[in-house]
Amino acid sequence: MSPVRKTSVLAMLCGALLAACGGERVAEPPQALENTRRVIAQGEVIGFATEQGAEAWLAIPYAAPPVGDLRWRAPRPAAGFDGPFEALSHGVRCPQLTNGLDEAEGLESGLIVGSEDCLTLDIYAPPNAENLPVMVWIHGGGNVWGRSGAYNGSQLALDQDVVVIAIQYRLGPLGWMAHPTLRADAETEADAAASFALLDMIAALEWVQANAAAFGGDTDRVTIFGESAGGHNVAGLMASPRARGLFHAGIIQSGIVWSRPLDVAEHGSDWEQHGAVPTIAGLVGSEASAADIRAIGLEALFAAYEDEGITDMPRMIEDGVVLGEGGILAAASTPGGFNDLPVITGTNLEEMKLYKALDPDLVRRFGMLLWPRDAGAYEAVAEYPSRFWRALAVDELANRLRASGHENVWAYRFDWNDGGSFLVTDSGQLFGAAHSMEIPFVFNHFEFYGALDGLLFTDGNAEGREAIAAAMGAHWGRFAHEGVPGSDWDRWQAGGALMRFDTPLEGGQQMMVGEESLAGILEGLAQDDRLDDRQRCVVAEELTGWNPSDADQISAAITC
Repeated sequence: MSPVRKTSVLAMLCGALLAACGGERVAEPPQALENTRRVIAQGEVIGFATEQGAEAWLAIPYAAPPVGDLRWRAPRPAAGFDGPFEALSHGVRCPQLTNGLDEAEGLESGLIVGSEDCLTLDIYAPPNAENLPVMVWIHGGGNVWGRSGAYNGSQLALDQDVVVIAIQYRLGPLGWMAHPTLRADAETEADAAASFALLDMIAALEWVQANAAAFGGDTDRVTIFGESAGGHNVAGLMASPRARGLFHAGIIQSGIVWSRPLDVAEHGSDWEQHGAVPTIAGLVGSEASAADIRAIGLEALFAAYEDEGITDMPRMIEDGVVLGEGGILAAASTPGGFNDLPVITGTNLEEMKLYKALDPDLVRRFGMLLWPRDAGAYEAVAEYPSRFWRALAVDELANRLRASGHENVWAYRFDWNDGGSFLVTDSGQLFGAAHSMEIPFVFNHFEFYGALDGLLFTDGNAEGREAIAAAMGAHWGRFAHEGVPGSDWDRWQAGGALMRFDTPLEGGQQMMVGEESLAGILEGLAQDDRLDDRQRCVVAEELTGWNPSDADQISAAITC
């Protein structure tokens, strides 16, 4: 599911519930704080104190701007500062199309915003930090949208005594481009890649190794973590030989594990229509030089993919430079193929509810009120693709890792679904434990969804929320400090072993067993009396769209 559709759902619901949603508070501009002055390889940098009491340095460049002749090349080192660099405000986002959630900033949907000079990172640390673990956050957004400035790492840094670093990376066609003409023009081995976004992340991790100590970070204890596309990228980095030695543990939050063969990325396939070679040929001709390709304007480039749906544009590529043939799953299945480091992977119980909340076939709307047409059917159509998400991101990955000799694998499921209500609109029912809902709990910062925060996070559910945030934060923090979560969290094993996170009234944090598989999901779908035949076939079609290679198994189980 696309990030554009995801965030449009949130923004539209806030618009529909305007009477219940409060506006965002405008923060005062930060003031440079002398005791945050640090010396790094690029020169002096000075930050500020956040409202929570952490120290922060924002928008520090970790690589040279990938513009002009550097577009679609591996990142180059960042230039030195001319004088003290005041790191007081978030950097510009990487080029992307706006969506509904951006409307809170006065940006209408469908605009191209951002700058290619965007390879920056934000740092949050406790005051007087010294020799603390580093947690590097990779934002989500389908690898086509998002920015580091949406995540405030202050409270996580303070609560868990860690240094939090949030990075930006190239997105969409600028971050993922497989074209033989560009490959032939490579100046370095890394320039011949196609997954340039992963190279950006590797460059950011190299920057961390060189500079994090200046901010109190221990470069021998670096954990990478991310959600959705960010979790996908964590898995990609763990599968990449080029990233080895740059980090020591990984946390995959609702990530996926797919990637595309190089030939498919270049030329397309029956299920992947948008190959780079025909797309670029449509812009500058099939005989264009590398310089001609690099000179394509942003509007023309993004429009070429938007014609087919920018949100469906293919992303991570098995380019043979950053990621090998077979991608993440092949690396996970091969002894020594996946970085043999501690890893946590998990999903949310009701991931897909985020995408169902404004489906007019499922949800009624009257003015600012929304409620399911059929509560049972609404639960069912969200349940099966949510379970499939878990089967791919948790069970399949964890089982492959264990079979290839990785012992330090843990899994979780996030179950919180106690969001607030407004008249007949129950956000707990509409969203539940939806995709991205765990992020505010991990960061212990419940200003995340903009105006929708006021509906989701209420005084009535504060106690339960705080308990989950404390539990998740403690596990994530210990994992960063020691390479293991809490002692009550068992490693993954045959038959499944997951830590379940919920409120104390719903059992709190507790281990659960059981595995998910496509066969089990299809068996349940075939027998589910909450769905009629049409709805069952809609779900089956959705599962096929997720993973076309499973089409025969799905069609054999569900007759449509």
